Amino acid sequence: MIGVNKIDKKYSLALHGGAGAVAGRDYAVVEDHLRGLIEASQANLAAGASALDVVEYAVAEMESSGLYVAGRGSAPNTAGYVELDASIMDGATREAGAVAAIVGVVSPIRVARRIMQVTPHVMLAGNGALAFAREQGFEEVSDPDTYYVLPVGVYESEIHEQKHGTVGAVALDLSGGFAAATSTGGTFGKLAGRVGDSPMIGAGTWADDDIAISCTGTGEHIIRAGGAISIACKVKAGATPEVAIDEMLAEVKRLGGDGGIIAVTRDGNTVMTYNSEGMKRASVSSSEAVTVATFGA
Repeated sequence: MIGVNKIDKKYSLALHGGAGAVAGRDYAVVEDHLRGLIEASQANLAAGASALDVVEYAVAEMESSGLYVAGRGSAPNTAGYVELDASIMDGATREAGAVAAIVGVVSPIRVARRIMQVTPHVMLAGNGALAFAREQGFEEVSDPDTYYVLPVGVYESEIHEQKHGTVGAVALDLSGGFAAATSTGGTFGKLAGRVGDSPMIGAGTWADDDIAISCTGTGEHIIRAGGAISIACKVKAGATPEVAIDEMLAEVKRLGGDGGIIAVTRDGNTVMTYNSEGMKRASVSSSEAVTVATFGA
């Protein structure tokens, strides 16, 4: 129609299944799952779904799959039981929700979002988080001994080592809204009550008006390196997302850890960077085809 300007609406989405991939191992099953998941999530975004709904959906699907070190694929701590962490954030409102060291729920990310929606709090932890989840009617694990499984690429001999894995999703929707979500079972062999960066808003998860970020890696080092919000602040100050992410990961490496970052930016681009052996990852946007990989650039 003459006189009407067409608004160029963009969407973008990135997923990660953890930066704990070990070189030489076969992650084809994981990559197939990521491809199907990002295609389904892309369809939702293209149809007008909110970034917040899409990242929650994607992370919940990864939690329930048993393929990643989150949800069903989580290993017990040194006390013999599984503790889970998760967080979610809406960039437009800065509303956020998180759970830390929660036991026995099927989907920590869904509990985290409900905390955001119906409480004045950002995070609930431990027994308080579980009591809230039960009050809200969330599904619980009936038999931990049969529910939890070793995820793809992890061997029984490694569950007492400080290996790591996390899942995350970041999205920009057609309305221009950003959201990020992250979930994990934490490092293998962790002490009871250990909490890493994943449930910490500003450390493992961040979303604002310009960028959405989810981190994976050794949480203690990510926290000490400034985490996701340090990237967002550098971008706001004029740095490119690629440079800001590289600088944060370099600091993680300097401190003795490793990890990876996924981000989506205001221009609709996706960034997926890691300094570990590999990172299970997938991305798509309104201008880029689906990409799925574990190793390589």
